[in-house]
Amino acid sequence: MEDYAQVTNAGVAEGSDRAFERIIGKSAALNFVLDQVEQVAPTDSTVLIEGETGTGKELFAHAIHNASQRCGRAFVKLNCAAIPLDLLETELFGHEKGAFTGAIAQKIGRFEMANKGTLFLDEVGDIPPVLQPKLLRVLQEQEFERLGNGRTHKVDVRLVAATNRDLVKMVALGQFRGDLYYRLNVFPIRLPALRERREDIPSLVMHFLEIFSQRMGKQVPSISPETMTAFQWYSWPGNIRELQNLVERAVILSRDGVLPNPLDRGRREVITPALHHAQTYQPLMSSENSDSILILRTLEQAGWVVGGPSGAAAKLGLKRTTLLAKMRRLGISRPIPRDATVIGGIQKEYARV
Repeated sequence: MEDYAQVTNAGVAEGSDRAFERIIGKSAALNFVLDQVEQVAPTDSTVLIEGETGTGKELFAHAIHNASQRCGRAFVKLNCAAIPLDLLETELFGHEKGAFTGAIAQKIGRFEMANKGTLFLDEVGDIPPVLQPKLLRVLQEQEFERLGNGRTHKVDVRLVAATNRDLVKMVALGQFRGDLYYRLNVFPIRLPALRERREDIPSLVMHFLEIFSQRMGKQVPSISPETMTAFQWYSWPGNIRELQNLVERAVILSRDGVLPNPLDRGRREVITPALHHAQTYQPLMSSENSDSILILRTLEQAGWVVGGPSGAAAKLGLKRTTLLAKMRRLGISRPIPRDATVIGGIQKEYARV
């Protein structure tokens, strides 16, 4: 059975290029986050990484450690949600022999293991209220006591915490201490969801394709445009972790060197209708404007062919008549070339149905 926490001595060479080498993508949203990491990594300030499940919070915690002056020291990680509540205190702070029934030997806690290094607390929002004052103390004073011993231990630990929960809301509801939240929130970093960095999807697909092809001993040199389009327009509720799992599934199912589309109709992960994509793709825009952008981009990818198996309607998961009605309502038509034919003062319609 795997331990709840893992300790690594990263030993990554100094320089942000090496520290970020496992992070794939070049989108503006990703570059913004990497700029934040570069700014905060050389300091010893506490970092709070927020984001949906599967966005790569642990990977960015590693990047912060690897780009810091502590990169040659221990990187200790602990998933607070994976540990029974009655064991979390001893996992964090350790215990002495005989401290409680079953404590047959002394145990070193994660703070002590991370001394001079970095401690990554994942799912920090799951720490129960009874332990929150003790966590606050070690963050403020850099000292703690093992369970069953009143002797104070001093540590030098850089904390990186992560959560997919709304800590501000939890504070308002009395589920999370406000003073602890502000102590954790010294330097917040919000990771974008995959739907907010869609331009990185092709690079991520190729990255995971290479990994799983080598692991399974398969040659999968090509991906059909239809499959890549499906990947780019899917809403990805599970983010990068879901993408990784689906690429692995597709490699298993691949034949003749072509990666199949694991988002085919009939599967649970079927692509949702266009309006759903519009709402998730650009939440700061109106649904009508974002729907127009999605339809226009899909029409361009389909060569402005509306119907048929390779047409825009099929790519969007809509009926041809439904898409045409949406195009009329939104005033969408194919751009008219300079040499377009004009009949009776009316420009000829160029979208092929």
